[in-house]
Amino acid sequence: MRFPNLFSPFTLKTTEIRNRILSTGHDTYLPEGGLPSDALIAYQRARARGGAGLIVIQVVGVHETSRYTEALLMGTSDDCIAPFSRLVGAIHEEGAKVFIQLFHPGRELLGRPDGVVQPAFAPSHSPSERFKVIPREMSPALIGEILDGYGAAARRMAEAGADGVEIVASHGYLPAQFMNPKVNRREDLYGGSFDNRLRFTREAIAAIRAQVPEEFIVGIRMSGDEHDEDGLVEDDSLAIARALAPELDYLNVIAGTSATASGAAHIVPSMANAHGYVAPFAQKVKQATGKAVFVAGRINQPQVAEEVLASGAADMCGMTRAMIADPEMANKARAGQTDDIRACIGCNQACIGHFQLGLSISCIQHPETGRELQYERKPRALTRRKILVAGGGPAGLKAAAVAAERGHEVHLHEREAQTGGQARLAQLLPKRAEFGGIITNLTAEAERHGAQIHRRSEVTRELLEGERPDSVILATGSKPHMPPFEGEAAQIVHAADILAGRATTGSRVVVYDWMGDWAGSGIAEKLAAEGANVRLAVNHHCAAASIQTYIRFETVARLHRLGVEVHPWLRLYGGDGRTAYFIHTPSREAVVMDDVDTIVLNTPNLQEDGLANILQELGIEHHLVGDCLSPRTAEEAVYEGMLAGLAV
Repeated sequence: MRFPNLFSPFTLKTTEIRNRILSTGHDTYLPEGGLPSDALIAYQRARARGGAGLIVIQVVGVHETSRYTEALLMGTSDDCIAPFSRLVGAIHEEGAKVFIQLFHPGRELLGRPDGVVQPAFAPSHSPSERFKVIPREMSPALIGEILDGYGAAARRMAEAGADGVEIVASHGYLPAQFMNPKVNRREDLYGGSFDNRLRFTREAIAAIRAQVPEEFIVGIRMSGDEHDEDGLVEDDSLAIARALAPELDYLNVIAGTSATASGAAHIVPSMANAHGYVAPFAQKVKQATGKAVFVAGRINQPQVAEEVLASGAADMCGMTRAMIADPEMANKARAGQTDDIRACIGCNQACIGHFQLGLSISCIQHPETGRELQYERKPRALTRRKILVAGGGPAGLKAAAVAAERGHEVHLHEREAQTGGQARLAQLLPKRAEFGGIITNLTAEAERHGAQIHRRSEVTRELLEGERPDSVILATGSKPHMPPFEGEAAQIVHAADILAGRATTGSRVVVYDWMGDWAGSGIAEKLAAEGANVRLAVNHHCAAASIQTYIRFETVARLHRLGVEVHPWLRLYGGDGRTAYFIHTPSREAVVMDDVDTIVLNTPNLQEDGLANILQELGIEHHLVGDCLSPRTAEEAVYEGMLAGLAV
């Protein structure tokens, strides 16, 4: 077997887990009314059917003050037992084991029940920087209620059939707040000394143990380095792990904290982080405690997990986003079909990015994720038709894959020598090389299902008249477009021209970023790293405003370190020689930037949809998808490609 460690069984107490692949607890926005929904059950069943060994269900509130979003699962009433039993049973039917996270956020709240900010409770008066939450110090009575809540919630999960529970003490949530002397300033039995600061977590463990069967598994999730000046560091966390280990069955380690921008970037680490970067800390925990240790953090491929396990750093590997991108990842790896795995590219756009927008989980490469009830099983075509796909970017590739999977004869025509469309440029931005994986994955998916890809083949009227397809999917994308501009400037180029090598800049550059996406901040970072003096004029409230929060934090940090000047709320108006003129959008006042060699534009593209008129004239059924319908992101392109593949 290619991955002998990854696919060896692992036993905790009396529970045997079939392999070392773990889906860590993660928010999905799929619960309904605080309980598991049919959509959540279908989502988790798909990962269990795909071969995961252990699935840890997302956070379950142990007390009414736990409600940090409206999408939180709740374990505060016996009424939850039956719905959780359905969820656990569905996962068990597919051969995976189930742990459930027990949760209290403390001061880390962002929900607004009834439209108002709810009161937060924490060990002491320690405002949270990121969410601007000012918590009330917990009374001893409230601490007692919450501790009782851990025990009662664990009992309910055990009665629902779960194999274990996991106390969430990671990412600066309530147990971690008690542990941190810079957050916990209490002077009673729950604050002050090291042992007093661990008392809350120890009593939570004891409350759980008192209400569950002896064979029931109890573990903890904890951050090593919280990556903030006021956060716990690895030496702190190692001491905590060593102290708590005798009372636990396993420790699950990660990095970061919810409380700050620098720490939050590690909650769901992006492609800017090294693969398996938390494993060295996991190894220290394992050596110090002798306990079972789980680890996560950019373990997106079976070979990465195998290396972590073979080194002895951990006993199980969290591969959550790997299975969001490809629910069948484990089965494919076990069968040696590694080339067929749709590898996660760490973009965060539709997984945690959706959650932060109040949307259910998905994946930009695999829009079926989170929509299993609608799209997991695709109907076979009643009649085999000849489908022509014009354009080999993400939209066209997904459309071709789905149409071919359903049994159609599919021909995709791409006018360039390579597939990928604008993703080929996106992967050239700093810290974005892995984005190119979307091209590799979607191209392989289309070819695997039998779509024929014709490169250096542009779709024309003549080709359409000769082929006479039954249906055409237009995925011809978009192209850079010059916005209205008064006067003249020394040099104006588009970001795409810089990335494609079609243009260069002078030494003093203004990047005008209307979009607020990867390209604007990325091109500013690229030029600054190459030595240019860069001013980033943003038509938003901040740089990278349209990017997922955690990645924005990382991006802004890199821009700051490179000395890029960020000017928000600007609209480009015109130029005159080496001067650029802007309008400050809230005040409508002029902003002048002098000494400019080059203006680089990251402005809205124009759709390339000229074939639509030809198809209309020829009377050929057609569907527009992606940027040629309306310029947006790769996520919309792939999603619409899927829908078109289902429609033909």
